[in-house]
Amino acid sequence: MKDKLYRRPCREVFVNGIGIGGSSPITIQSMTNTDTHDIEATYAQAKRLADAGCDILRITAPDLESVATFSELKKRGINIPLVADIHFDYKIALAAVDAGVDKIRINPGNIGDKSCVSEVVRACRERGVPIRIGVNSGSLEAHILKKYGSPCAEALAESALYHADILREMDFDDIIISVKSSDVQTMIGANRILAERTDYPLHLGVTEAGARNRALIKSSIGVGTLLAEGIGDTVRVSLTDDPIEEIYAARAILDSLSLSQSRGMDIVSCPTCGRTKIDLISILSHFEDRVSAEGLDKKNIKVAIMGCAVNGPGEAREADIGIAGGKGEALLFKKGEIVRKIKEERLIDELIAEIKLM
Repeated sequence: MKDKLYRRPCREVFVNGIGIGGSSPITIQSMTNTDTHDIEATYAQAKRLADAGCDILRITAPDLESVATFSELKKRGINIPLVADIHFDYKIALAAVDAGVDKIRINPGNIGDKSCVSEVVRACRERGVPIRIGVNSGSLEAHILKKYGSPCAEALAESALYHADILREMDFDDIIISVKSSDVQTMIGANRILAERTDYPLHLGVTEAGARNRALIKSSIGVGTLLAEGIGDTVRVSLTDDPIEEIYAARAILDSLSLSQSRGMDIVSCPTCGRTKIDLISILSHFEDRVSAEGLDKKNIKVAIMGCAVNGPGEAREADIGIAGGKGEALLFKKGEIVRKIKEERLIDELIAEIKLM
């Protein structure tokens, strides 16, 4: 049995009934990339994201007119918590709260003086709306940047704590903190500092991570490292791609650490070598397509697709079911015990049939 990962103790903040921090599962977030003024496009994307497993959805609110989209999405049945992303104008934050958003993301330092921040805090307190403090390398205050000379981990963490102090002075404590950087080590370092110096829930992410493959690697290292250390309560994997891919990527990171709340199928496979005598790469690709098309990916089982007997029933003994390739055939095994041989051309069909019976 695997040891359960340590989880940093922190307070729990609720976003429309969804807990972040405390004993709540780690949630997956994403952000729409449609024009918020385009209600139809934003609704369609929000629905796809919710159906894909997005737990909390952030939507930019660039002006007062865009705020109407939030209430419209609620009317149309988007039930996952909606977060309004606010910059510079505190009046947009007030309008978003009135429109029924479940959380707002602000940088308290860039939405006006303290009287403006106070107005936002008052509105959020009255409606039970948490505030996510969002800090990144490009948003540091001049006095902090002067102190450290660059947007280093210490600078990012100090900025976040500075903003939390502003809210706390106004008797508001319903706070989630996010510090992001495009530099993985900076992002990791900043969150480690925050994990030691505050008990607020932490939102993890590597920002401006780049195109798909590069971004996946950077996010996996940054987010994965912190989660493995018990740090982090909600995550977003930022990709320059369809936001749906962010959900799949975040889930894969959580699955790899056994932290997903709805794990679904875990497929493990060997990298192949000279011992492999079947077309394992093609078999794996077709198997994943079939699993997804037939809705079997939601089954909470571990499936092993192995190239030979060396890393078949032995190495993959913990798998619920799997195959180990031979020459033109493969062994089907369950829980490390061989069941029967299957011809290569029937391999996927028979494996799928067995999975359906589980």
